[in-house]
Amino acid sequence: MSTRELVVLGTASQVPTRLRNQNGYLLRWDGEGLLFDPGEGTQRQMLRAGVAATDITRICITHFHGDHSLGLPGVIQRLSLDAVAHPVHAHFPASGAHYFERMRHATAFYERADLREHPIAGDGPIAGGKFALEARRLSHPVEAFGYRLTEPGGRTMLPGKLEEHGITGPDVGRLQREGNLDGVKLTDVSTPRPGQRFAFVMDTRLCDAVYALAEHADTLVIEATFLAEDTKLASDFGHLTAQQAARVAAESGVRQLVLTHFSQRYPDPARFLEEAKAEFEGEIVVAEDLERVQVPKRRSSPAGRAAP
Repeated sequence: MSTRELVVLGTASQVPTRLRNQNGYLLRWDGEGLLFDPGEGTQRQMLRAGVAATDITRICITHFHGDHSLGLPGVIQRLSLDAVAHPVHAHFPASGAHYFERMRHATAFYERADLREHPIAGDGPIAGGKFALEARRLSHPVEAFGYRLTEPGGRTMLPGKLEEHGITGPDVGRLQREGNLDGVKLTDVSTPRPGQRFAFVMDTRLCDAVYALAEHADTLVIEATFLAEDTKLASDFGHLTAQQAARVAAESGVRQLVLTHFSQRYPDPARFLEEAKAEFEGEIVVAEDLERVQVPKRRSSPAGRAAP
C-alpha cells in the first residue's frame, strides 16, 4: 500500500524558537523519501518523528541560507553512519555548490554512503522515473529554487465494463499494456486517473514561478513568513505573507495548502490561519513541528475526460 505524507520536522524561519525547530520536511512518496531544506537540528527532529536515514532517497535544497541547509552535515554523516545502501540524490542551486561541498565535508568522518550531487543551473526537469521532479527559480536575495513533483497520469479499470466485454485475468494486463484487445479499447473499460502533484515553495517574493509550481497542486507547501500587516517587509526581504500564499493557492487550483516558515515575531499561529481562510476555501494546514500531513487522494475525473 502506498504512503504519501509530509512529515514536518521544523517550521521556524531564520532561528529556532522554544516551540519550533528550523526548517525540515520529509515527503514520503511510496518508496521514496524526499528531504527538503534540512535546517539546524534536523537529525534530532528525524529521531523524534520516527524518520530514519534509510528513509531518505533525495535531498532537495531550495537555497543556501542557514535555516534551510545547516542540518546538512549531520544528515549527510548519518547516511554513512547508518550505512544507507541505496543512492541518495542531492539537488541544490549550482551557484551554491561550494557551500554544499563545505557542509558535505565539514568534519572528518568515514564516508561510505552513495551521495550523488545534482546542481541545478536553471528551470526544468531534474529527475524522472516514477514521478517527474522539476525546479523553478524563485525571487530571493540569494539564488533559490522551488520544487514540483508530478506523478504521471494513468487509468482506472472498470470491473463492470471488463466483465461486459469478457476480459479477465492476464488479458486485463495485456489490454493495459497494448491499449487494444480483440477490438476492445482501453478507453472502453477504464476512466482517466490523474497523477498527483506536490509543490514546495520556500523563501521568495511573489513571482511567476510561484504560480507555475503551485498550478493544480494536490498539496502546496509554501512559506508564510509574514502576515499582511508586514507585506512591505516581506517584499523587502524576499518573502511571502500568509495572505499572498493563500491567494496563490486559490488562483492556482490547489487542494491542500500547508503554511510554514513562520517569523518569530508572531506568537499566535491562529493569525496565519485566519488570514489564509479569508483568501482560500480549500484545506489549510498551519504546520506544527512533528506533524504528519496526508497528501489528499487523487482527484476524480468524469469518464472520458482527463483532469487538468
